[in-house]
Amino acid sequence: MLSLAANALVENKLEPKDLWQEPKEQASAWKPCADQRSWTPDDGKNGYIMVTANGGINQQRVAVCNIVVVARLLNAALVIPKFMLSDVWTDASQFGDIYQEEHFMEYLSPDIRIVKELPKELQSLDLEEIGSVVTDIEVMKEAKPDFYMTHILPILLKNRVIHFVGFGNRLAFDPLPFELQRLRCRCNFHALNFVPRIQETAALLVRRLRGSGSYVAPLDLHLLGPKSSSLILDKKSDSPVQEEATSSSSSKYLALHLRFEIDMVAHSLCYFGGGETEQKELDSYRQKHFPSLSTLTKKKKFRSADVLRTEGLCPLTPEEAVLMLAALGFNRETRVFVAGANIYGGSKRLAVLTSLYPNLVTKEKLLTESELQPFKNFSSQLAALDFIACAAADAFAMTDSGSQLSSLVSGYRIYYGGGKMPTIRPNKRRLSDILLKNSTIEWNVFERRVRKAIRQTKHVFARPNGRSVYRYPRCKECMCHA
Repeated sequence: MLSLAANALVENKLEPKDLWQEPKEQASAWKPCADQRSWTPDDGKNGYIMVTANGGINQQRVAVCNIVVVARLLNAALVIPKFMLSDVWTDASQFGDIYQEEHFMEYLSPDIRIVKELPKELQSLDLEEIGSVVTDIEVMKEAKPDFYMTHILPILLKNRVIHFVGFGNRLAFDPLPFELQRLRCRCNFHALNFVPRIQETAALLVRRLRGSGSYVAPLDLHLLGPKSSSLILDKKSDSPVQEEATSSSSSKYLALHLRFEIDMVAHSLCYFGGGETEQKELDSYRQKHFPSLSTLTKKKKFRSADVLRTEGLCPLTPEEAVLMLAALGFNRETRVFVAGANIYGGSKRLAVLTSLYPNLVTKEKLLTESELQPFKNFSSQLAALDFIACAAADAFAMTDSGSQLSSLVSGYRIYYGGGKMPTIRPNKRRLSDILLKNSTIEWNVFERRVRKAIRQTKHVFARPNGRSVYRYPRCKECMCHA
């Protein structure tokens, strides 16, 4: 199938008219309006809320916006969030290393009171001893507001402080009062601005991705701040190496979030063709990083790897991702930015992508060693560069709909894109069904079926009940429909 894709790309057919577009008329009818308020500030008189959020940058971003809503719900002051050091992400970055603290505090001041630290009289308290530490074990997933009012508020009123540890997905999307849901959107889309150091480096990345046809796009101001125009259009700092890397006259680029790092691969329990070596490597990784899952696999019979793949529960491999792009009609000269950390299988797996799309680049290729140096050993800050490059792309393709980065990026593109920022969201179950027949299917049939499957995911619709406002902001709380 890869050889058929290569032959199709060599033919250099015209790209489909709608390849770089989304249904503009329906999409552009939705306008951002989460910045509108119809309440007065809370004084936070019931006490203080602290949170130490776990996971990577994207999970932490969701936790921050959820805790902002909980603080308003409980009329509590919020202490600037802290981030937990994870043995998977191994990044000691804190909130102020990634987001602008002063903007966060000032922008949300009409909503909640935010402080940088606890008052001195509370700092000496042993929070665990007095029962003020609340972990994810004690808060159900998707907990409703009633839970916080019934179980958390009494502790807050008694001890004047609560410390949430973890706080992953611990607030339901529905039911939630209108203004609280709007606050959630306001936090995500307006209050969390990346620090200038990240914005400036990301601007270099985006400018080099757009090449000689650099221009200011709809999302640039929101991603890169008030200096976005000068940062994007100024090429004085480009070295000869970067000029060569961006020599393509085309200014359009496709961002592909290839969620195929070892943590995703190991957690999926799928098989990716690496034989016994792969099995041993992934088993070892699970034992170290996902011990409960590792133990469970030894005690319980799970669905086979073939069944998982048939049901669309396996992440797309680089090979499958490149087949999808070729079938959709992206021509061989397309500039493809691959986001993500270390792809499982390394350069051998990426070679499949570059053999079909030679203009494939990563941030490591477009930025110099000195430009990347400040972010080395800080995976969350590197992920912020990927977030911006993906959100600013002319088209964005995800390979795993469950990925937090893909979800947040696609939501950001919907919120600020004005119907001009298409996102490719493959239905993995349908795509798996097509791919499993790739040994018998002709290329033109494969191409037709893939395009039909992707076209069905481009429909513009309002957020379904219970789904994430971060990913589906088209709802009355976040966006206004003309």
